[in-house]
Amino acid sequence: MTVLITGATGLVGKRLVPRLVNVGVRCRVLLRDGQKTTGDIEFVTGDILDSSSLEQATKGLSAVIHLASVFRTTDMDLIWRSNLDGTRNLITAVKTNSPDARFIMASTAHVYSADNPHPGRESDEVDPEHPYPASKVAAEKELRNSGLNWTVLRFPFIYGDGDGHLAGLPEHVGSWHPAQRMSTVYHQDIAVAMLMAIGGKMDRSIVNISDDAALSVAELIAITGATMRSTSDPLPNPWYLTMDTALARSLGFRPSVPTAYEGWRQGLL
Repeated sequence: MTVLITGATGLVGKRLVPRLVNVGVRCRVLLRDGQKTTGDIEFVTGDILDSSSLEQATKGLSAVIHLASVFRTTDMDLIWRSNLDGTRNLITAVKTNSPDARFIMASTAHVYSADNPHPGRESDEVDPEHPYPASKVAAEKELRNSGLNWTVLRFPFIYGDGDGHLAGLPEHVGSWHPAQRMSTVYHQDIAVAMLMAIGGKMDRSIVNISDDAALSVAELIAITGATMRSTSDPLPNPWYLTMDTALARSLGFRPSVPTAYEGWRQGLL
């Protein structure tokens, strides 16, 4: 089994790849010029924005894990080119060179509407306005219509392994309601889900992946040692950024770290 990973040097990828290697997955990573990786990993130079550079990377694959995306930038054109056009280029290359490979794409809880009357469900209609989730939805549609054996895994707020993501949360939630809850997932459980997807347990499905309990922003920030303003004002969008994970659990997914509190207690941050 050879699995191609895009975005292998990013926040998720550089923590996922070693876990896959440790359980015997043969990983091939796509790196742009100047990027480096370490360990017993095959690498190929290429760029999802350059379709001509993807032929070697996509030959002889059992699966693709597509993590590469652009999120925090003011360059809206770059977001769309990277998240939609880049995905389209990769799909075309995989169809040409490894048409039987599973194509597993990472997506986001941000696709769900802030006005949802329940936690985000895979069956919900999604039509986000912000370029990041909108481009992800468009890329999901490209993959679902590609004819490939596809899986879309939607992830919430990711934390742990010293990634600094949770520690940086206070900088991004200044005006948020402290009671706003967010689903979360630890890096190890992304690997759990990816291994299930590689093994075919999530074929042709969109699946929400998160831990067992969405915590409030105030609780998450408290874990970092910071504080947030208090208020008893009504919470306008109580289900925003929370995910329904009934489907994942019906397929056998069980998070190894059930809550961010447990991650904190185990020293996994």
